[in-house]
Amino acid sequence: MKRSAAWALGTTGALILAVAPLASAAKPADSTDLRNAVTSAGILEHLEAFQDIADANGGTRASGTPGYDASLQYVKAQLEAAGYQTTVQPFLFDVFEELAAPAFERVSPEPVTYTEADDFLTMEYSGSGDVTGTLVPTTDILVPPPAQPGSSSGCEPADFVPASATEPQVALVQRGTCDFTVKAENAQSAGYDAVVIFNEGQEGRTETLAGTLGADTQATIPVIGTSFAVGADLYARTQAGPVTVHVETSTLITHDVPTANLLATTGEGRSDRQVVVGAHLDSVAAGEGINDNGSGSAQNLEIALQLAALDVTPRNQVVFAWWGAEESGLIGSQFYVDSLTPRQVKNTAVNLNFDMVGSPNYVRFVYDGDASDTASLGSTGSGVVEDVFVDYFGSQGLETEPTAFDGRSDYDAFITAGIPAGGLFTGAEGVKTAEEAAIYGGTAGLAYDPCYHQECDDITNLSEQALDEMSDAAAHATLTFAMTTSAIEGTGKGEATGQSTADFRGSHLLR
Repeated sequence: MKRSAAWALGTTGALILAVAPLASAAKPADSTDLRNAVTSAGILEHLEAFQDIADANGGTRASGTPGYDASLQYVKAQLEAAGYQTTVQPFLFDVFEELAAPAFERVSPEPVTYTEADDFLTMEYSGSGDVTGTLVPTTDILVPPPAQPGSSSGCEPADFVPASATEPQVALVQRGTCDFTVKAENAQSAGYDAVVIFNEGQEGRTETLAGTLGADTQATIPVIGTSFAVGADLYARTQAGPVTVHVETSTLITHDVPTANLLATTGEGRSDRQVVVGAHLDSVAAGEGINDNGSGSAQNLEIALQLAALDVTPRNQVVFAWWGAEESGLIGSQFYVDSLTPRQVKNTAVNLNFDMVGSPNYVRFVYDGDASDTASLGSTGSGVVEDVFVDYFGSQGLETEPTAFDGRSDYDAFITAGIPAGGLFTGAEGVKTAEEAAIYGGTAGLAYDPCYHQECDDITNLSEQALDEMSDAAAHATLTFAMTTSAIEGTGKGEATGQSTADFRGSHLLR
Protein backbone atom coordinates (compact mmCIF):
# COMPACT_ATOMS: atom_id res chain seq x y z
CA MET A 1 0.00 0.00 0.00
CA LYS A 2 1.09 3.53 -0.64
CA ARG A 3 -0.26 5.01 2.59
CA SER A 4 -1.25 3.82 6.04
CA ALA A 5 -4.59 2.19 6.72
CA ALA A 6 -6.45 1.01 9.79
CA TRP A 7 -9.78 -0.59 10.64
CA ALA A 8 -12.69 1.25 12.24
CA LEU A 9 -16.29 0.43 13.11
CA GLY A 10 -18.91 1.79 10.72
CA THR A 11 -22.30 3.08 11.82
CA THR A 12 -23.81 -0.35 11.23
CA GLY A 13 -21.15 -2.03 13.33
CA ALA A 14 -19.45 -3.47 10.29
CA LEU A 15 -15.71 -3.12 9.91
CA ILE A 16 -14.69 -0.54 7.32
CA LEU A 17 -11.33 0.69 6.12
CA ALA A 18 -10.19 4.01 7.56
CA VAL A 19 -7.43 5.64 5.52
CA ALA A 20 -4.97 8.27 6.67
CA PRO A 21 -5.90 11.75 5.39
CA LEU A 22 -4.85 12.64 1.85
CA ALA A 23 -5.61 15.87 0.05
CA SER A 24 -8.79 15.53 -2.00
CA ALA A 25 -9.04 11.83 -1.15
CA ALA A 26 -12.33 10.01 -1.43
CA LYS A 27 -13.64 8.94 1.96
CA PRO A 28 -14.21 5.17 2.09
CA ALA A 29 -17.83 4.08 2.42
CA ASP A 30 -19.19 1.06 4.23
CA SER A 31 -19.78 -1.03 1.14
CA THR A 32 -20.61 -4.28 2.95
CA ASP A 33 -24.27 -4.46 1.96
CA LEU A 34 -23.62 -3.61 -1.68
CA ARG A 35 -20.73 -6.06 -1.96
CA ASN A 36 -22.87 -8.81 -0.46
CA ALA A 37 -25.67 -8.03 -2.90
CA VAL A 38 -23.42 -8.00 -5.98
CA THR A 39 -22.63 -11.66 -6.57
CA SER A 40 -20.83 -13.59 -9.26
CA ALA A 41 -24.04 -15.61 -9.71
CA GLY A 42 -25.95 -12.44 -10.57
CA ILE A 43 -23.24 -11.34 -12.99
CA LEU A 44 -23.22 -14.76 -14.64
CA GLU A 45 -26.97 -14.51 -15.30
CA HIS A 46 -26.31 -11.42 -17.43
CA LEU A 47 -23.38 -13.13 -19.14
CA GLU A 48 -25.60 -16.10 -20.01
CA ALA A 49 -28.03 -13.62 -21.55
CA PHE A 50 -25.20 -12.10 -23.63
CA GLN A 51 -24.18 -15.59 -24.74
CA ASP A 52 -27.77 -16.36 -25.80
CA ILE A 53 -27.89 -13.08 -27.73
CA ALA A 54 -24.64 -13.90 -29.54
CA ASP A 55 -25.84 -17.41 -30.33
CA ALA A 56 -28.99 -15.97 -31.91
CA ASN A 57 -27.07 -13.37 -33.93
CA GLY A 58 -24.27 -15.05 -35.80
CA GLY A 59 -21.93 -15.50 -32.85
CA THR A 60 -21.10 -11.83 -32.33
CA ARG A 61 -22.19 -8.73 -30.40
CA ALA A 62 -20.06 -6.26 -32.35
CA SER A 63 -21.26 -2.68 -32.68
CA GLY A 64 -23.37 -2.14 -35.77
CA THR A 65 -24.76 -5.69 -35.67
CA PRO A 66 -28.09 -7.06 -34.44
CA GLY A 67 -26.20 -8.79 -31.62
CA TYR A 68 -25.04 -5.45 -30.25
CA ASP A 69 -28.49 -3.91 -30.57
CA ALA A 70 -30.02 -6.85 -28.68
CA SER A 71 -27.36 -6.56 -25.96
CA LEU A 72 -28.18 -2.87 -25.52
CA GLN A 73 -31.91 -3.59 -25.33
CA TYR A 74 -31.31 -6.30 -22.71
CA VAL A 75 -29.33 -3.95 -20.48
CA LYS A 76 -31.83 -1.13 -21.04
CA ALA A 77 -34.79 -3.30 -20.05
CA GLN A 78 -33.06 -4.49 -16.89
CA LEU A 79 -32.24 -0.93 -15.84
CA GLU A 80 -35.67 0.48 -16.54
CA ALA A 81 -37.32 -2.34 -14.59
CA ALA A 82 -35.15 -1.27 -11.65
CA GLY A 83 -36.33 2.34 -11.95
CA TYR A 84 -33.47 3.99 -13.83
CA GLN A 85 -33.97 6.67 -16.44
CA THR A 86 -32.02 5.56 -19.50
CA THR A 87 -30.72 7.44 -22.52
CA VAL A 88 -29.68 5.86 -25.81
CA GLN A 89 -26.97 8.07 -27.33
CA PRO A 90 -26.71 7.29 -31.08
CA PHE A 91 -23.64 7.96 -33.21
CA LEU A 92 -22.04 6.82 -36.46
CA PHE A 93 -18.72 5.05 -36.91
CA ASP A 94 -16.64 3.36 -39.60
CA VAL A 95 -16.41 -0.43 -39.61
CA PHE A 96 -13.23 -2.15 -40.77
CA GLU A 97 -13.36 -5.75 -41.98
CA GLU A 98 -10.88 -8.21 -43.43
CA LEU A 99 -12.66 -10.11 -46.18
CA ALA A 100 -9.94 -12.72 -46.66
CA ALA A 101 -6.76 -13.84 -44.94
CA PRO A 102 -3.80 -11.58 -45.79
CA ALA A 103 -0.55 -12.81 -47.32
CA PHE A 104 3.06 -11.73 -46.90
CA GLU A 105 5.99 -13.45 -48.59
CA ARG A 106 9.64 -12.84 -49.39
CA VAL A 107 9.73 -13.87 -53.02
CA SER A 108 13.50 -13.45 -53.39
CA PRO A 109 16.15 -14.04 -52.29
CA GLU A 110 15.45 -17.34 -50.48
CA PRO A 111 11.63 -17.43 -50.60
CA VAL A 112 9.78 -17.39 -47.27
CA THR A 113 6.05 -17.39 -46.53
CA TYR A 114 5.39 -15.42 -43.35
CA THR A 115 2.72 -16.46 -40.86
CA GLU A 116 -0.17 -14.18 -39.96
CA ALA A 117 -0.10 -13.11 -36.28
CA ASP A 118 3.30 -14.66 -35.58
CA ASP A 119 5.13 -12.59 -38.20
CA PHE A 120 2.71 -9.96 -39.51
CA LEU A 121 -0.80 -8.48 -39.23
CA THR A 122 -2.91 -6.27 -41.44
CA MET A 123 -3.08 -2.75 -40.04
CA GLU A 124 -6.61 -1.74 -39.10
CA TYR A 125 -8.13 0.49 -41.81
CA SER A 126 -5.55 -0.70 -44.34
CA GLY A 127 -6.55 -0.56 -47.97
CA SER A 128 -6.83 -3.59 -50.25
CA GLY A 129 -4.36 -4.76 -52.86
CA ASP A 130 -2.19 -7.54 -54.24
CA VAL A 131 1.36 -6.24 -54.74
CA THR A 132 4.57 -8.02 -55.71
CA GLY A 133 7.47 -5.63 -55.92
CA THR A 134 10.90 -4.50 -54.78
CA LEU A 135 11.23 -3.65 -51.10
CA VAL A 136 12.70 -0.18 -50.53
CA PRO A 137 13.62 0.99 -46.99
CA THR A 138 13.32 4.57 -45.85
CA THR A 139 16.61 6.43 -45.63
CA ASP A 140 16.57 6.68 -41.81
CA ILE A 141 15.98 3.15 -40.48
CA LEU A 142 17.95 2.46 -37.29
CA VAL A 143 19.11 -1.16 -37.01
CA PRO A 144 20.28 -1.92 -34.41
CA PRO A 145 17.70 0.33 -32.76
CA PRO A 146 18.55 3.18 -30.39
CA ALA A 147 18.55 2.44 -26.66
CA GLN A 148 15.40 4.51 -26.24
CA PRO A 149 12.51 4.66 -28.75
CA GLY A 150 13.09 7.46 -31.20
CA SER A 151 13.23 6.24 -34.79
CA SER A 152 11.62 8.79 -37.10
CA SER A 153 11.54 6.46 -40.10
CA GLY A 154 8.84 7.55 -42.52
CA CYS A 155 7.69 10.55 -40.53
CA GLU A 156 8.79 13.02 -43.22
CA PRO A 157 8.17 12.82 -46.98
CA ALA A 158 11.92 13.22 -47.54
CA ASP A 159 12.52 9.89 -45.74
CA PHE A 160 11.33 8.03 -48.84
CA VAL A 161 13.28 7.46 -52.03
CA PRO A 162 10.75 8.35 -54.77
CA ALA A 163 9.19 5.12 -56.02
CA SER A 164 9.46 3.82 -59.55
CA ALA A 165 6.84 5.17 -61.92
CA THR A 166 6.73 1.89 -63.84
CA GLU A 167 7.51 -1.00 -61.45
CA PRO A 168 5.63 -2.00 -58.25
CA GLN A 169 7.54 -1.16 -55.07
CA VAL A 170 6.89 -1.72 -51.36
CA ALA A 171 8.12 0.69 -48.68
CA LEU A 172 9.87 -0.71 -45.60
CA VAL A 173 9.38 1.57 -42.57
CA GLN A 174 10.40 1.29 -38.90
CA ARG A 175 8.04 2.08 -36.04
CA GLY A 176 8.74 5.21 -34.00
CA THR A 177 7.92 8.86 -33.22
CA CYS A 178 4.86 9.49 -35.43
CA ASP A 179 1.56 7.74 -36.11
CA PHE A 180 1.44 4.78 -38.49
CA THR A 181 -1.01 6.67 -40.69
CA VAL A 182 1.58 9.43 -41.22
CA LYS A 183 4.13 6.84 -42.34
CA ALA A 184 1.62 5.13 -44.65
CA GLU A 185 0.38 8.37 -46.18
CA ASN A 186 3.93 9.57 -46.80
CA ALA A 187 4.76 6.26 -48.49
CA GLN A 188 1.68 6.46 -50.69
CA SER A 189 2.48 10.07 -51.64
CA ALA A 190 6.00 8.93 -52.63
CA GLY A 191 4.44 6.47 -55.08
CA TYR A 192 4.68 3.16 -53.18
CA ASP A 193 2.11 0.43 -53.78
CA ALA A 194 2.20 -1.14 -50.29
CA VAL A 195 3.84 -0.52 -46.90
CA VAL A 196 5.53 -2.85 -44.42
CA ILE A 197 6.01 -1.25 -40.96
CA PHE A 198 8.19 -3.22 -38.54
CA ASN A 199 8.51 -2.84 -34.78
CA GLU A 200 11.29 -0.64 -33.47
CA GLY A 201 13.34 -3.21 -31.58
CA GLN A 202 13.73 -2.11 -27.95
CA GLU A 203 12.49 -4.24 -25.05
CA GLY A 204 8.69 -4.26 -25.27
CA ARG A 205 8.80 -3.16 -28.91
CA THR A 206 9.75 -6.38 -30.68
CA GLU A 207 6.47 -8.26 -31.17
CA THR A 208 4.29 -8.28 -34.27
CA LEU A 209 2.65 -4.88 -34.68
CA ALA A 210 -1.12 -4.87 -34.20
CA GLY A 211 -1.57 -1.32 -35.46
CA THR A 212 -4.27 1.01 -36.67
CA LEU A 213 -4.21 3.75 -39.28
CA GLY A 214 -7.39 5.24 -37.88
CA ALA A 215 -10.64 5.60 -39.75
CA ASP A 216 -9.67 9.03 -41.08
CA THR A 217 -6.53 7.86 -42.87
CA GLN A 218 -6.01 8.92 -46.48
CA ALA A 219 -3.90 5.83 -47.21
CA THR A 220 -5.65 3.40 -49.55
CA ILE A 221 -2.82 0.92 -50.23
CA PRO A 222 -2.10 -2.31 -48.30
CA VAL A 223 -0.33 -1.66 -44.98
CA ILE A 224 0.90 -4.44 -42.70
CA GLY A 225 2.83 -4.53 -39.44
CA THR A 226 5.59 -7.02 -38.64
CA SER A 227 7.81 -8.02 -35.76
CA PHE A 228 11.22 -6.42 -35.33
CA ALA A 229 12.91 -9.70 -36.23
CA VAL A 230 11.16 -9.92 -39.58
CA GLY A 231 11.73 -6.25 -40.38
CA ALA A 232 15.36 -6.19 -39.33
CA ASP A 233 16.09 -9.27 -41.43
CA LEU A 234 14.42 -7.74 -44.46
CA TYR A 235 16.30 -4.49 -43.96
CA ALA A 236 19.64 -6.31 -43.75
CA ARG A 237 18.87 -8.13 -46.99
CA THR A 238 18.06 -4.86 -48.78
CA GLN A 239 21.56 -3.65 -47.86
CA ALA A 240 23.04 -6.66 -49.67
CA GLY A 241 20.92 -6.57 -52.82
CA PRO A 242 17.40 -6.40 -54.25
CA VAL A 243 14.60 -7.97 -52.20
CA THR A 244 11.20 -8.78 -53.70
CA VAL A 245 8.14 -9.23 -51.49
CA HIS A 246 4.47 -10.06 -51.98
CA VAL A 247 1.83 -8.23 -49.88
CA GLU A 248 -1.87 -8.99 -50.24
CA THR A 249 -4.80 -7.65 -48.25
CA SER A 250 -8.55 -7.77 -48.84
CA THR A 251 -10.39 -5.25 -46.68
CA LEU A 252 -13.64 -3.33 -46.52
CA ILE A 253 -14.33 -0.04 -44.74
CA THR A 254 -18.04 0.72 -44.31
CA HIS A 255 -18.65 4.34 -43.39
CA ASP A 256 -21.30 5.85 -41.14
CA VAL A 257 -22.60 2.68 -39.50
CA PRO A 258 -25.14 3.51 -36.76
CA THR A 259 -24.67 2.33 -33.18
CA ALA A 260 -25.15 3.82 -29.72
CA ASN A 261 -24.06 4.23 -26.12
CA LEU A 262 -26.48 3.46 -23.29
CA LEU A 263 -26.57 5.72 -20.22
CA ALA A 264 -28.46 5.23 -16.95
CA THR A 265 -28.44 8.00 -14.35
CA THR A 266 -29.43 7.91 -10.70
CA GLY A 267 -32.29 10.24 -9.86
CA GLU A 268 -30.51 11.50 -6.76
CA GLY A 269 -27.11 13.01 -6.11
CA ARG A 270 -25.13 16.13 -6.93
CA SER A 271 -25.03 16.63 -10.69
CA ASP A 272 -21.89 18.76 -10.30
CA ARG A 273 -19.97 15.73 -9.00
CA GLN A 274 -21.01 13.00 -11.40
CA VAL A 275 -19.41 9.58 -11.14
CA VAL A 276 -19.30 7.88 -14.56
CA VAL A 277 -19.06 4.09 -14.21
CA GLY A 278 -18.31 2.68 -17.65
CA ALA A 279 -17.72 -0.51 -19.61
CA HIS A 280 -17.83 -1.20 -23.32
CA LEU A 281 -20.72 -3.38 -24.39
CA ASP A 282 -19.48 -4.43 -27.85
CA SER A 283 -17.50 -7.51 -28.79
CA VAL A 284 -15.11 -7.93 -31.68
CA ALA A 285 -16.66 -9.27 -34.88
CA ALA A 286 -14.91 -12.62 -34.41
CA GLY A 287 -16.76 -13.72 -31.30
CA GLU A 288 -19.23 -13.35 -28.48
CA GLY A 289 -17.02 -11.15 -26.30
CA ILE A 290 -18.09 -12.68 -23.02
CA ASN A 291 -14.95 -11.74 -21.11
CA ASP A 292 -14.13 -8.80 -23.42
CA ASN A 293 -16.23 -7.08 -22.40
CA GLY A 294 -19.35 -8.88 -21.36
CA SER A 295 -17.70 -9.26 -17.97
CA GLY A 296 -17.35 -5.53 -17.27
CA SER A 297 -20.77 -4.80 -18.76
CA ALA A 298 -22.50 -7.49 -16.70
CA GLN A 299 -20.66 -6.48 -13.54
CA ASN A 300 -21.69 -2.83 -13.87
CA LEU A 301 -25.27 -3.81 -14.65
CA GLU A 302 -25.45 -5.90 -11.50
CA ILE A 303 -23.95 -3.07 -9.41
CA ALA A 304 -26.53 -0.65 -10.82
CA LEU A 305 -29.39 -3.06 -10.12
CA GLN A 306 -28.31 -3.81 -6.57
CA LEU A 307 -27.68 -0.12 -5.83
CA ALA A 308 -31.33 0.47 -6.75
CA ALA A 309 -32.58 -2.61 -4.87
CA LEU A 310 -30.86 -1.40 -1.69
CA ASP A 311 -32.52 2.01 -2.16
CA VAL A 312 -29.18 3.79 -1.84
CA THR A 313 -29.43 7.58 -2.12
CA PRO A 314 -26.05 8.73 -3.47
CA ARG A 315 -24.62 12.11 -2.50
CA ASN A 316 -23.11 12.35 -6.00
CA GLN A 317 -25.03 11.43 -9.12
CA VAL A 318 -23.91 8.19 -10.75
CA VAL A 319 -24.00 7.72 -14.51
CA PHE A 320 -23.69 4.09 -15.55
CA ALA A 321 -22.47 3.92 -19.15
CA TRP A 322 -22.26 1.09 -21.68
CA TRP A 323 -20.06 2.24 -24.56
CA GLY A 324 -20.44 1.24 -28.20
CA ALA A 325 -17.71 0.76 -30.82
CA GLU A 326 -14.85 0.47 -28.33
CA GLU A 327 -13.36 -2.28 -30.45
CA SER A 328 -13.24 0.12 -33.42
CA GLY A 329 -11.09 2.61 -31.53
CA LEU A 330 -12.85 3.83 -28.36
CA ILE A 331 -15.45 5.59 -30.50
CA GLY A 332 -18.42 5.59 -28.11
CA SER A 333 -16.65 6.91 -25.02
CA GLN A 334 -14.89 9.58 -27.08
CA PHE A 335 -18.24 10.60 -28.58
CA TYR A 336 -19.70 10.93 -25.07
CA VAL A 337 -16.87 13.12 -23.77
CA ASP A 338 -16.83 15.23 -26.93
CA SER A 339 -20.58 15.80 -26.53
CA LEU A 340 -20.13 17.32 -23.05
CA THR A 341 -20.13 21.06 -22.59
CA PRO A 342 -17.17 22.58 -20.73
CA ARG A 343 -19.40 22.85 -17.66
CA GLN A 344 -20.41 19.19 -17.92
CA VAL A 345 -16.76 18.19 -18.15
CA LYS A 346 -16.06 20.17 -14.97
CA ASN A 347 -19.03 18.46 -13.33
CA THR A 348 -17.63 14.97 -14.06
CA ALA A 349 -15.79 14.08 -10.88
CA VAL A 350 -14.38 10.72 -11.90
CA ASN A 351 -14.57 7.89 -14.42
CA LEU A 352 -14.38 4.26 -13.27
CA ASN A 353 -13.56 1.91 -16.15
CA PHE A 354 -14.03 -1.86 -16.15
CA ASP A 355 -12.79 -3.63 -19.26
CA MET A 356 -12.26 -7.39 -18.80
CA VAL A 357 -12.76 -8.44 -15.18
CA GLY A 358 -13.16 -12.20 -15.62
CA SER A 359 -10.04 -13.40 -17.44
CA PRO A 360 -9.55 -17.14 -16.87
CA ASN A 361 -5.81 -16.84 -16.04
CA TYR A 362 -6.27 -13.55 -14.25
CA VAL A 363 -4.22 -11.05 -12.31
CA ARG A 364 -5.73 -8.24 -10.22
CA PHE A 365 -4.53 -5.22 -12.21
CA VAL A 366 -5.29 -1.69 -10.99
CA TYR A 367 -4.71 1.33 -13.25
CA ASP A 368 -1.62 3.24 -12.14
CA GLY A 369 -3.22 6.63 -11.67
CA ASP A 370 -0.23 8.38 -10.12
CA ALA A 371 2.23 6.92 -12.65
CA SER A 372 4.48 5.71 -9.83
CA ASP A 373 5.01 2.24 -11.29
CA THR A 374 4.43 2.55 -15.04
CA ALA A 375 4.68 5.02 -17.91
CA SER A 376 1.07 5.94 -17.26
CA LEU A 377 -0.94 8.85 -18.65
CA GLY A 378 -3.52 9.36 -15.88
CA SER A 379 -4.70 12.91 -15.21
CA THR A 380 -4.19 14.58 -11.83
CA GLY A 381 -6.56 12.98 -9.32
CA SER A 382 -6.29 9.54 -10.86
CA GLY A 383 -3.91 8.52 -8.08
CA VAL A 384 -6.78 8.99 -5.62
CA VAL A 385 -8.83 6.50 -7.62
CA GLU A 386 -5.96 4.03 -7.65
CA ASP A 387 -5.64 4.30 -3.87
CA VAL A 388 -9.31 3.45 -3.33
CA PHE A 389 -8.86 0.16 -5.21
CA VAL A 390 -5.44 -0.71 -3.77
CA ASP A 391 -6.57 0.05 -0.21
CA TYR A 392 -9.72 -2.02 -0.65
CA PHE A 393 -7.84 -5.06 -1.92
CA GLY A 394 -5.29 -4.60 0.87
CA SER A 395 -8.12 -4.68 3.41
CA GLN A 396 -9.08 -8.09 2.03
CA GLY A 397 -5.51 -9.41 2.11
CA LEU A 398 -5.34 -9.45 -1.70
CA GLU A 399 -2.35 -8.27 -3.70
CA THR A 400 -2.58 -6.18 -6.86
CA GLU A 401 -0.41 -5.23 -9.81
CA PRO A 402 -0.25 -1.81 -11.50
CA THR A 403 -1.20 -1.42 -15.15
CA ALA A 404 -0.64 1.68 -17.25
CA PHE A 405 -3.10 4.11 -18.72
CA ASP A 406 -1.82 3.57 -22.26
CA GLY A 407 -4.91 4.26 -24.36
CA ARG A 408 -6.21 0.71 -24.58
CA SER A 409 -9.62 1.34 -23.07
CA ASP A 410 -12.41 3.86 -22.60
CA TYR A 411 -10.77 5.85 -19.79
CA ASP A 412 -8.67 7.54 -22.50
CA ALA A 413 -11.19 10.22 -23.49
CA PHE A 414 -11.71 11.11 -19.83
CA ILE A 415 -8.06 11.51 -18.86
CA THR A 416 -7.41 13.41 -22.10
CA ALA A 417 -10.09 15.87 -20.95
CA GLY A 418 -8.42 16.12 -17.52
CA ILE A 419 -11.02 14.01 -15.68
CA PRO A 420 -9.62 11.69 -12.97
CA ALA A 421 -10.08 8.04 -13.85
CA GLY A 422 -9.24 4.56 -12.71
CA GLY A 423 -10.43 1.00 -12.81
CA LEU A 424 -9.66 -2.68 -12.93
CA PHE A 425 -8.40 -5.16 -15.51
CA THR A 426 -7.68 -8.89 -15.31
CA GLY A 427 -5.43 -9.21 -18.37
CA ALA A 428 -5.73 -9.83 -22.10
CA GLU A 429 -3.12 -11.27 -24.49
CA GLY A 430 -0.21 -10.64 -22.11
CA VAL A 431 1.52 -13.70 -20.67
CA LYS A 432 1.39 -14.51 -16.96
CA THR A 433 4.81 -14.62 -15.33
CA ALA A 434 6.01 -17.22 -12.83
CA GLU A 435 5.99 -14.53 -10.13
CA GLU A 436 2.36 -13.68 -10.92
CA ALA A 437 1.36 -17.34 -10.92
CA ALA A 438 2.91 -17.73 -7.46
CA ILE A 439 0.73 -14.88 -6.17
CA TYR A 440 -2.52 -15.26 -8.10
CA GLY A 441 -2.50 -18.91 -9.12
CA GLY A 442 -3.14 -19.94 -12.69
CA THR A 443 -0.60 -20.94 -15.29
CA ALA A 444 2.71 -19.19 -15.94
CA GLY A 445 3.62 -18.86 -19.61
CA LEU A 446 -0.05 -18.74 -20.68
CA ALA A 447 -1.98 -15.61 -21.68
CA TYR A 448 -4.22 -14.05 -19.07
CA ASP A 449 -7.03 -14.57 -21.57
CA PRO A 450 -6.06 -17.23 -24.15
CA CYS A 451 -9.27 -16.45 -26.10
CA TYR A 452 -8.73 -12.69 -26.30
CA HIS A 453 -10.43 -11.33 -29.45
CA GLN A 454 -11.21 -14.85 -30.64
CA GLU A 455 -14.31 -16.92 -31.31
CA CYS A 456 -13.66 -18.91 -28.14
CA ASP A 457 -14.35 -15.88 -25.89
CA ASP A 458 -17.60 -17.49 -24.83
CA ILE A 459 -19.31 -18.32 -21.54
CA THR A 460 -16.64 -20.92 -20.74
CA ASN A 461 -13.88 -18.31 -20.98
CA LEU A 462 -14.23 -16.92 -17.47
CA SER A 463 -12.93 -17.15 -13.92
CA GLU A 464 -15.81 -16.92 -11.46
CA GLN A 465 -13.29 -16.17 -8.71
CA ALA A 466 -12.03 -13.18 -10.70
CA LEU A 467 -15.60 -11.96 -11.21
CA ASP A 468 -16.26 -12.27 -7.49
CA GLU A 469 -13.11 -10.43 -6.37
CA MET A 470 -13.18 -7.69 -8.96
CA SER A 471 -16.90 -6.98 -8.66
CA ASP A 472 -16.52 -6.52 -4.90
CA ALA A 473 -13.80 -3.95 -5.51
CA ALA A 474 -15.85 -2.27 -8.25
CA ALA A 475 -18.92 -2.08 -6.01
CA HIS A 476 -16.82 -0.65 -3.19
CA ALA A 477 -15.27 2.04 -5.41
CA THR A 478 -18.60 2.93 -7.00
CA LEU A 479 -20.20 3.47 -3.60
CA THR A 480 -17.15 5.30 -2.24
CA PHE A 481 -17.23 7.90 -4.99
CA ALA A 482 -21.03 8.06 -4.97
CA MET A 483 -21.01 8.92 -1.27
CA THR A 484 -17.82 10.95 -0.77
CA THR A 485 -17.99 14.58 0.26
CA SER A 486 -14.42 15.18 -0.91
CA ALA A 487 -13.53 16.67 -4.28
CA ILE A 488 -11.17 14.85 -6.64
CA GLU A 489 -9.03 17.44 -8.32
CA GLY A 490 -8.22 17.06 -12.00
CA THR A 491 -6.45 19.36 -14.43
CA GLY A 492 -7.26 20.83 -17.79
CA LYS A 493 -10.98 20.22 -17.33
CA GLY A 494 -13.35 21.73 -19.82
CA GLU A 495 -11.04 21.37 -22.80
CA ALA A 496 -12.32 17.95 -23.96
CA THR A 497 -10.05 18.10 -27.00
CA GLY A 498 -10.04 14.37 -27.64
CA GLN A 499 -6.36 14.61 -28.64
CA SER A 500 -4.91 11.63 -26.83
CA THR A 501 -1.14 11.26 -26.45
CA ALA A 502 -1.40 7.49 -25.88
CA ASP A 503 0.42 4.96 -28.06
CA PHE A 504 -2.73 2.85 -28.29
CA ARG A 505 -6.20 3.54 -29.62
CA GLY A 506 -8.14 0.70 -28.11
CA SER A 507 -6.52 -2.66 -28.76
CA HIS A 508 -4.41 -1.35 -31.66
CA LEU A 509 -1.23 0.70 -31.64
CA LEU A 510 -1.38 4.18 -33.16
CA ARG A 511 2.37 4.77 -33.32
